[in-house]
Amino acid sequence: MKFSVEKDVLADAVSWTAKSLAQRPPSPVLAGILITTHNGVVQLEGFDYEISSHIEFPADIAEQGSILVSGKLLAEITRSLPNSAVTLETEGAKVFLSCGRSRFNLATMPVDEYPSLPSLPEVSGRVDGQVFAEAVSQVIVAASKDDTLPVLTGIKVEIENDLITFLATDRYRLAMRELHWTPNNPEISTSFLIKAKTLNDVAKSLSSAGDLEIAISQNGELVGFQSANRRTTSLLVNGDYPKIRSLFPESTPIHATVRTSELIEAVRRVSVVAERNTPVRLAFVDGQVTLDAGTGDDAQAEESIVAALRGEDITVAFNPTYLSEGLGTFNTDYVRFSFTSAPKPAMLTGQKQIDEDDQSEYRYLVMPVRLPNSN
Repeated sequence: MKFSVEKDVLADAVSWTAKSLAQRPPSPVLAGILITTHNGVVQLEGFDYEISSHIEFPADIAEQGSILVSGKLLAEITRSLPNSAVTLETEGAKVFLSCGRSRFNLATMPVDEYPSLPSLPEVSGRVDGQVFAEAVSQVIVAASKDDTLPVLTGIKVEIENDLITFLATDRYRLAMRELHWTPNNPEISTSFLIKAKTLNDVAKSLSSAGDLEIAISQNGELVGFQSANRRTTSLLVNGDYPKIRSLFPESTPIHATVRTSELIEAVRRVSVVAERNTPVRLAFVDGQVTLDAGTGDDAQAEESIVAALRGEDITVAFNPTYLSEGLGTFNTDYVRFSFTSAPKPAMLTGQKQIDEDDQSEYRYLVMPVRLPNSN
């Protein structure tokens, strides 16, 4: 094998493929990236029996062939190269890589021991990549990071006709985001559970090239994503995801609307004095919300900002991390808190104007911290 290509093209492809490799691969060959040349195209593949990556790019190919080399090492080398054309060629069991005045040689691994990647399922439909990425970034904050509850480390994806719904929870907060897509079958009805990290990686790396194609296997074991010259597949998470849709209240008598940026900054400042596991309190009255944290002889902080309140006055307390992370997912000028009562979860939605209806395609539900004497 021998081919030449610009450094940036090769480094980008190698870096993306290497991200799918396992930190502790079950087999030595799974630490490798399979490089194949054919018909003027270089193909890179990575696989760890759970996630597969496949990318192609055009190159000046002098000799066809296939090689398997250490993915992490190749990623470090290509990232460090000068901005010039890179030539990669094989000689026996060695790979020689040259770029400008830099020269490297790497050992190869046996290609015939590398497993075949799963085929991409039949494409089920397509969605705008940027909308997809925004939706994933909003719900992922609510996914659990506790691996002892693997089901909650996933994002539930429900598809009904032209509507996709993402759902995530770590038991203390819930997030739900709806978006429209273009299904190949307009009457499609299905759902699957995928690791939050995997979906986030897909959103970040495959969303910038226009439409993103989603491919769901008929047996419910595999999902694939494809955009431009990249595609990835992932095994799905097994297990029953909790039915969290019903936890979002259908009606709420109390609504408080605050400018998002002002509240984010106020929470950040007041939280400085919130000791570990202590809440930030928000007291909503007509015209303002007062935030405070700290008690007794400890450090204390208080700040008031403008708020519009409909309904009776209400005081609630939240874990400052859950509150600030939730607020950070909103891209609207205003955020609305909807309450049934102080001890019940608060639902956050976005608003473009302070006096308009909320943007209900995204909802963030957060459990309050019970205050003394609360009902």
